[in-house]
Formats: sequence, C-alpha cells, structure tokens
Amino acid sequence: MRQVPDMLKEKISGFIETIRSIDGVAACALVSRDGIVAGKYFDRDLNEQWLGALLATVLSSAESLGGIIKMKSLESIAIRAQDTSLMVFGAGENFLVAAIINSRTDPLKVHSKMLAIARTIGESM
Repeated sequence: MRQVPDMLKEKISGFIETIRSIDGVAACALVSRDGIVAGKYFDRDLNEQWLGALLATVLSSAESLGGIIKMKSLESIAIRAQDTSLMVFGAGENFLVAAIINSRTDPLKVHSKMLAIARTIGESM
C-alpha cells in the first residue's frame, strides 16, 4: 500500500475541515476519481470503500451523459430525498468531493461554497 506524504495528508485534512465548516454539511469525503477515499468526515456508519467507488462511478457516468447531451461543463450532481441531499463535485482531473447535506439546510445555499472548494482542490492537487 502506498504511503501518503504528511504534507498531502495535512492539505487533505484542511479541505475536509473547510467543507465541514459549511453550515448544513453532515458528512463529506474527498475521493480520487478511481474511487479511493483520500479524506473524510462521516457522521454516520458508512462503508468507505463502497462509498468511494460509487461516488466515482456516479460522477463519471454523469460526465459521460453530459457529453452525450452536449452540456458545456458539469458543475455538480445532486441526489435529493426528503431528509437528506448528496452533492458531488468534480475537483480537477484527479479528485471529486462529496457532501451529505442535512434536511434543515437548503442545498442551494451550500452549492456555491462547495463548488468554490472543489475548484480550489482541483487547482492545488
């Protein structure tokens, strides 16, 4: 198994803390585009390996669909239910970032903050 350098661990940790500080974010993860969870904060019991793999698959599928229907660029994917929302953002060529938003928060209020963080991650990693 490959070791992650301390400097990279600190950078990932900082991104997770920044995401966690957004009002309404209940859980979040920074995931490689091949589905490996690089950093996370979960407020519930989640299968990390499955979550990473599925998030990468969902983003990849949505990007492919976007290409088929000639979308300019995919900013995010939202999966919404009555009690929770999930947002997934591409974060450059190598990563994606996902957040579970609690039911008390309007996901649209979280979107712009998450998008800015995803862009920062994409530029720096």
